[in-house]
Amino acid sequence: MNESVYIAGADDAGMRIDAFVAKQDEGLTRSAVQRLIESGNVLCNDIIPTKNTKLKENDTIRVSIPDPEPEDALPENIPLEIPYEDDDLLVVNKPKGMVVHPSAGHSSKTLVNALLYHCGDSLSGIGGVARPGIVHRIDKDTSGLLIVAKNDFAHLNLAGQIKEHSFTRKYQAVVYGKFKDDEGVVDLPIGRHPTDRKKMAVTYRNSREALTRYRVLGRYRGFTHLELTLETGRTHQIRVHMAHLGHPVAGDPVYGPKKVITSLAGQCLHAYFISFVHPRSGETITLESDLPQYFTDFLKTLDS
Repeated sequence: MNESVYIAGADDAGMRIDAFVAKQDEGLTRSAVQRLIESGNVLCNDIIPTKNTKLKENDTIRVSIPDPEPEDALPENIPLEIPYEDDDLLVVNKPKGMVVHPSAGHSSKTLVNALLYHCGDSLSGIGGVARPGIVHRIDKDTSGLLIVAKNDFAHLNLAGQIKEHSFTRKYQAVVYGKFKDDEGVVDLPIGRHPTDRKKMAVTYRNSREALTRYRVLGRYRGFTHLELTLETGRTHQIRVHMAHLGHPVAGDPVYGPKKVITSLAGQCLHAYFISFVHPRSGETITLESDLPQYFTDFLKTLDS
């Protein structure tokens, strides 16, 4: 059982307690905090709150994270492309179409199933169940580099780097339309869509800070090839920010046009670059992934 204690400041007054706790701990999603509240593992001034309890200055919030429960997922011998691995962590080049964690409708053939086979018991438990190791996620239909922790020491350190914005993650994407400027910043908060709970949206209500930097790599007829750098890591961040600008990611079935680009079977989005400080050695690790064939094939179909 891990326990953390937080004191609400003046700037936190009026904030929902689930949003506050998630803000303090990058390793906890808001839904995970809500589950902790429901199970009595979050106290506000020694009283069990509701998930929408509004904080007052100097409130004391105590968060207890139970020891991980056994992972239900089974090991599966699924080949993985691993450009880096040591005793503390590994980096996977996830293929497009692979779900990261088992969920309803995806109980097998996920990245976690493959990791359980590859790593055995050597995965961290910070994510809420034993041995999942997942520090950050990318969408099913997004390809690219994903870091996995083999122990809790590495997981906490890497999650801290993400929270402090010292963990660099860059993507490449093809988006609809042409950008006037060669580079820019999208600094708009993201939260749950007000009417469609399966989607995220730019909103100032019950949202979290989200910042994406973009740089134009190429302009084509009706499309732009971008490099995108995440300063924060919100759910669907790039897809939501680009759609909000009127430039949804090509092939995005959720935030893009209803007309499907059949050659893509999902969004044209690839996590091609990560850079972080190794938790144990202090060495800066920088990795790049070549654009996958689906991405380069799509670029070839576009007229410059």
